[in-house]
Amino acid sequence: MRRREVIALLGSVVTTAWPLAARSQQATKLPTIGYLGPNVESVDRPRVAAFAQRLGELGWVEDRSVIIEHRAADGLVERAGEIASEFVRLKVNVILTSGDAHGLAAKRATTVIPIVVAIIGDPVGGGLVASLARPGGNVTGLSFVQADTAGKRLELLREVVPGLRRPAILANVANPGTALEFEAAQAAAHTLSLDPIRLEIQRGEDIPALIESLNGRADALYVCADAIVNSNRVRINTLALKARLPVMHSFRDNVEEAGGLISYGPDILGMYRRAAELVDKILRGSKPADIPVEQPTKFVLVVNLKTAKALGLTVPQSVLVAADVVIE
Repeated sequence: MRRREVIALLGSVVTTAWPLAARSQQATKLPTIGYLGPNVESVDRPRVAAFAQRLGELGWVEDRSVIIEHRAADGLVERAGEIASEFVRLKVNVILTSGDAHGLAAKRATTVIPIVVAIIGDPVGGGLVASLARPGGNVTGLSFVQADTAGKRLELLREVVPGLRRPAILANVANPGTALEFEAAQAAAHTLSLDPIRLEIQRGEDIPALIESLNGRADALYVCADAIVNSNRVRINTLALKARLPVMHSFRDNVEEAGGLISYGPDILGMYRRAAELVDKILRGSKPADIPVEQPTKFVLVVNLKTAKALGLTVPQSVLVAADVVIE
């Protein structure tokens, strides 16, 4: 079903969803980008806005030079497959999505339509591209080296949580990139002489019981990045706070907007802006096979002192000085 909500952006940048009847004639003339949003729409909205704003700066203005069809998969991979198939039927010019599982869903739907994946955990190992330098197929995008930074997140969590011994590590292991981070986080935990607790989810409904099962067993919660997690971020943070568990996230909006304690990861909005530049290249004739998969150069540390206070934690000055954003 087409979503008809118009997301207002500054100036004349691209909007994400217009009633089809109002642009049916234009749709046959203008290039179309199909945005397969992996998360619930409220999570994806600022990311789409960042993408659309940069696209507008590059000259692709809604109803003048491009159309964006926006669909939300709500964290469900099976829904992602349906959306990707719909985009194939619509004959969009480019599919934009995020995450390994949703990128793979798009790739299964088409080997012809170019696909840009804004956030990839394991581009080569997950089967999205042949290599970072030469993707070789119809997929390119940006890797966020999630597994490589798992150790850093655990080190920060240990610095913030005195006496950390048993971190619970939560992940949707059906997502290839998330599974890679899950294993990397466990390995890093053992290296740091920690005793991790594995929490595997397959859907949002699994989350409450698993977090409640940690009562008295865990000192903190490390959340591996995934669309199910992003779509349930408020639930996770609320349940964790009730259980007195500090939560480490990868994405800053899971702290800034959803109340988590701390996050460390790439600048996600910056990655979406860069994804707009890759889409621009494709719309101007470049092939995904020849566009290298990029890796982030900027990582952002966010600390939420409101949540720290609610947990009775005092965040060390060393962490506050290193933080890019401190929420007071």
